[in-house]
This record gives sequence, structure tokens and C-alpha cells, in this order.
Amino acid sequence: MLSIFVYALVFGFVFCLSPGAVLAETLRRGLLHGFTPALLVQFGSLVGDAVWAVIGLTGIALLIQHDAVRVPLTIICALYLAWLGIRSLIDAWQLPATGNAPASSGKNALAVGAAISLANPKNIVYWGALGSALSGIVGTTPSHGQTLMFFAGFMLASVLSCFLTAALVNLLRKNASPTWQRVSYAACGLVLIYLALLAAQGI
Repeated sequence: MLSIFVYALVFGFVFCLSPGAVLAETLRRGLLHGFTPALLVQFGSLVGDAVWAVIGLTGIALLIQHDAVRVPLTIICALYLAWLGIRSLIDAWQLPATGNAPASSGKNALAVGAAISLANPKNIVYWGALGSALSGIVGTTPSHGQTLMFFAGFMLASVLSCFLTAALVNLLRKNASPTWQRVSYAACGLVLIYLALLAAQGI
């Protein structure tokens, strides 16, 4: 059980700290609004992580890989990421010289994080692979207890990653000039649009 928990911690940290749409949106909001909005985006993403974890560990991921489900989900993800990217570019253009963020950019951080995570079709592949990896770790079909232990380890790593990421973004914010904030907003917008294009290629 301990080895399963440790493996889950490692997989969880790798998944949560890897570059992607959630991290880009965390940077976009956290660099201008501080720790709390960044943390809310991260917490919102936990909703999607938990849902995909249950799907992957129970084998439902095989069903979701069918085109009838995967293609619409991919289209939604691509459109949503593109919308976030365009909003980020608009915010970068409208950001005043004082560095104060547009009022709308700090709202709904929790919902945005959840939506990004839930709509990300790459999570299907990741959790389908992790479900197989768990079988490889235990050497047989995992029991309910082993599956729950793996899920607990992953979610613990996810929660710790939320606080770590938000704290690092807030630290960057304290040393950022208004010009650097504008550049960071534009960069996050471009990254989100790029991720939208990558998602669209998977259709």
C-alpha cells in the first residue's frame, strides 16, 4: 500500500506541475491578483482531476475514447481555450500603466479552473494510462482498497501542488513591474491559443 501511495504522489505532482492550460490561467490571474485567485484556479482544476481520476481508474476511459464522445469534447476544449487566450490578450492591451488588473479578470477563477480541467481531452489518455499503470504496479487487477489508496495519494499531491503553484505565482507577482505584468498576460494568452490549436488538431 505504501508503494502505491508513493507512486500516486509522484504521478500527481508530475500531472499538476506540468505546463498546460491550467498553469497558464493560474499565472494569468495570479500575477495580477495574487495568491487567492491563483489558488482558486488550481482548486477548480481539482474538480476535473478527481472526475478524470475516477473515470480512468474504473475503466470508463475506454468508452470516452470513442469519437462520438471524444470529438465534441475536444471541440469544446479548443473553443474554450481560444476564448480564454483572446480574453488574456485583450486584458494585456487594456492593462493600465499602474499595473492594476481589469476588474473582470479576477472573477470566477474557481469555475474557470474546473472548466479547463473537465474539458481537457488529454486527461482521458493520461488517466487511461494511469489505470493501466496501477495494474502494473500491483501485478494484477487492483483491489478497491488499492485503487482508493492510489486515488488518495494522487489527490494529496494535487492539493499540495495547488498551494505550491499559487505561492510561487504570488512570489513572482510581488516583484513584477506593470510592463512585465502586461507581457505575462500577453504570453499567457498566446500559450492558451496555442493549446487550443493543439487540441483542435486532435479532432
